[in-house]
Order: sequence, then structure tokens, then C-alpha cells
Amino acid sequence: MIYLDNGATSFPKPRGMIKSMNDCMTIYCGNPGRSGHDMSMRTGEEVYKARRVLAEMFHIESAEQIVFTGNTSEALNLGIKGVLLEGDHVITTSMEHNSVLRPLNALEQWGVQQTIVRCQPDGTLNVNSIQRAIKKNTRLIVCTHASNVVGTILPIAEVGDLICKENHRRAAEGDGQKILFMVDGAQSAGSVIIDVKQMNIDMLAIPGHKGLLGPLGTGMLYIREGIDLRHLMEGGTGTQSKDRIQPRDFPEGYEVGTLNAPGIIGLRYSTEYVRRIGVESIGSYEMELIKPLDAALRNMKGFTMYGPSDCSKKTGIVTFNITGNGDVAEKGCEEVASLLNDDYGIAVRGGYHCAGLAHKTIGTWDCGAVRMSVGIYNSRKDIRTAIEALHRISKQ
Repeated sequence: MIYLDNGATSFPKPRGMIKSMNDCMTIYCGNPGRSGHDMSMRTGEEVYKARRVLAEMFHIESAEQIVFTGNTSEALNLGIKGVLLEGDHVITTSMEHNSVLRPLNALEQWGVQQTIVRCQPDGTLNVNSIQRAIKKNTRLIVCTHASNVVGTILPIAEVGDLICKENHRRAAEGDGQKILFMVDGAQSAGSVIIDVKQMNIDMLAIPGHKGLLGPLGTGMLYIREGIDLRHLMEGGTGTQSKDRIQPRDFPEGYEVGTLNAPGIIGLRYSTEYVRRIGVESIGSYEMELIKPLDAALRNMKGFTMYGPSDCSKKTGIVTFNITGNGDVAEKGCEEVASLLNDDYGIAVRGGYHCAGLAHKTIGTWDCGAVRMSVGIYNSRKDIRTAIEALHRISKQ
């Protein structure tokens, strides 16, 4: 199988990561933070090492400000619902995943207002449109770093700079209500540099299982120190057990119940593995893979391409439809994905990618699209095989 669905989850996983998880489960897998015996303490130490490695990866000063979650969706829900109150206004974009759009939609019934800034058909964002959307009661701007549909990299640093200037202006005018900046790093972490300090990011949600090459069921939310975050859940934390009020200490107060320690320990290994290779090196290699794929399909008759034509402006994603001589998909995206799987042994994803509004933005609301997403284990031969397979399918 040629795996070109890394936008959903990376595959294969580093062997050392699997070994580290296996060692945890077979040698010392106690419940971290719950007991005082050696196995529990060893597991807790290994989990803390993972927290520290992730903090270094994203230039986070205090590892305690990282809360482990089951995935990015959980992290986004915790951040969004944890800071917004009735009467607040939030700004987001039309290229967001449903893990942003659905929590915001749910908050509307509680009196939270929202503005969805429309991006360009190739997924690009004009920062001025964010500035024009800011209101006196704007509390949060939440934005994806890279589109999961077409890979377009949004100008996170520029948005962070805009928010920083707006907050300085508010402070000078005596307005203590700061705008917070939250970034969805699901498609960028591991292949695009993220520096929470330089980019003025207040909250960062990422998965462990995509660009960081970790196991499924892992993710994290970084919350800048000083942000008052409400809980989504209450329960056991291993601390203050006599008190029925959920503690607000970081990170324990927000990691309810038993952690996925083997997964987190595996994530530590894979994150270190990514750091050894180098995030910029990974991004450059993925660009080398998608450039010939993108160019071949743009030059192939009967294909409609989506997203930036300049591959340096996106992550390792190529999105398309086989449209023949028209604008409407001649072959359904799910049909193309099935043909690639069944006849050529190539794994891709067809459909709406849990981001319907993004598809409306790029013009595929009625048909969806086929997404090919590369990873570090793909080869140039994989790309040549995929190009040939698509050429044959288009001729059928």
C-alpha cells in the first residue's frame, strides 16, 4: 500500500516509538500521579519528560502549561469553551475544521457572537479582513495554521502581531479586556515552525498522531500562563482529593482521570525523532514530493486543482477533482479514492474532510474533492506511481 493520507494520520510510525510504548506497558505502567510506588512514579516521570520535550518543540517557557488531551478536537473545545462567555465576540475563518466551527456554533445559544472571515478561493487569508472584523467585545481569534483541505498556510505570525498591537491600543485606552489568540496546529505541527512566543500565540492545539508521528489518541493544548480557563470536565486529578471543587492548577486540574501514559510516552519519542530530523527539513522534503505531483496534475487534461499553485505556500497536500471538460466532477471524489485503493493500492481521502465551509470557500461544496497528503516515509517513486494511476483513471 502506498499511503498518501498523512493529513488524517501519519503512517507508518517510528519503530522506536512503538518500542517505547511497549516498554511502558510491559515494564513499569503504573498510574501517574495517583500512587507513591516506583511504577507510578516512573510513569509520572516519563510523562513529565514528554511535557518538557513538547514545550521545547514549540518554544513554551513552562511545560506545566501543557495539558494532554485525546486529540486536537478535545484541545480546541477546551480552549474555546474555556475562555468565551456570554456577550463575547469571536473571530475565525472560513477554512476552519469542524472542531473549531462546531464548538463556536454551539456557543451561539449561550450568547457568544461570531464572525467568520471569508478566505480566498485558494484558501489564503488577508489579515486586514481580521482587523476589520474586530469589535469592542472581541475576546478570541481562533485560526488554523494550515488548511486540512488544501494545505494553505495562513499568516499566523501576522495575525499574532495584529492582536498584540490591538491589545497595546486597548491597554493605552484603559480597556483591560485583551484579545486572545488560539491556533489550530493540526496540519502544521511537525512540518512548519511554530513558536508560541514569537507568534504571540495564547493557546495552541495540536495532535500527536499527525506531523509529530505519534500514536492515535494523543494531543495537547498549550495555555499561556495567566489565562483563566474554565473546565470542560470534573473528576479525579490525583490532587486535593478531599475537595469537591475541581482544582485549577495546571496541568493536573485539566487532565481529568487517568492519562494515556503509553501514548504520551510514545509521543515523546516521536517528537524527539522529528526534532532530530528537523522541522524545516521535513517541510522541505514534503514540498519536494508534492511539487511534481501538483505540477503533473495541473498539466494533465481533465483535472481541476485547488489551493495555492505555489507549493511553498502550503503543506504537503494536493487536492483535486477529475472534471473532464467541465467544472463539475466527472468522477466522484469517493469513486476516485476507491479506484486508487482497490486497483492501485494507494490510500487517499475523498469527501469533505470534516470542513464543509472550507469546501464552500474553494468551490467544492457540491462535490467534495480528493486529497493526497504526503509524509516523511513517502518516496519520489510513490509520487510517480500516483501520477500514473491518476492518468489511467482519468482515461477510463
